[in-house]
Amino acid sequence: MIYEIRTYELKPRIYDQFDRRVAEKIPARTKLSTLVGFWRTDIGPLNQVVHIWPYEDLGQRTEIRAQAVAGGQWPPDTAEFITAMESEIYLPAPFMDPMSPGDPGPIYEMRTYTYPLASIPSVLEAWNEVIEDRKKLSPLIGCWYSELGGLNKLVHIWAYRSLAERNSVREKALSSGRWPPRSSIAPLRMENKIMLPASFSPLQ
Repeated sequence: MIYEIRTYELKPRIYDQFDRRVAEKIPARTKLSTLVGFWRTDIGPLNQVVHIWPYEDLGQRTEIRAQAVAGGQWPPDTAEFITAMESEIYLPAPFMDPMSPGDPGPIYEMRTYTYPLASIPSVLEAWNEVIEDRKKLSPLIGCWYSELGGLNKLVHIWAYRSLAERNSVREKALSSGRWPPRSSIAPLRMENKIMLPASFSPLQ
C-alpha cells in the first residue's frame, strides 16, 4: 500500500470557493478510489490544503488518475485558486492502523520530521516500542515515511477534540517519560501544522 499526500497552496481568501468546487467532484472521484482525508491549514503555513489518497501501488495510482481525467471525474475546476502543488508518495509505518472514516477531530496536527540519511529504520524501531502508550492519549490517524519526493521524512497526524486537549495530551506524554521516543537519532528538521477537515472529508 502507498499513500499519496498532496499539498496545494491557495491564494488568500478563496478557500470557500475552492471547497465548493472540490465538493462537487468528490462523489464521482471517490467512486474510483478512496479518499482518507482532506484538510485546510489553520495554524502554521496558511492557505494550504492537504489531501491523502491510498493506492495499492504506483501502477494503480497511474491507472486511476488517467481514468478520472478521461471520465471528467477529476480534477475540479480550481486551477485559478492554486499557486503551488506538491505530491509525495509515502509508505505506512509498520505500526500504523488502517485509516477509516470517523470523527476523532476536528483538530488535526500534522507533523513532518526530516531525519539524517538512512536513519528511518532505526527511528521506526524506536517509535514501535512506545507508540501504543502514546496512542492511549490521543488517536494516531496515520504515520508514514517518504518513498518518492522529499526523502528521509516521517509524517504523523494526530487527532484532538480541541486545542486545549492537544496541549493537555502533549503535557501528559512528555511527563510520562515515554514520549517522544528515546532515540540517539534526532530530526534535522521539524514542522507542524494544525488542520481542520473539509466539509466532505471522510475524517471529521
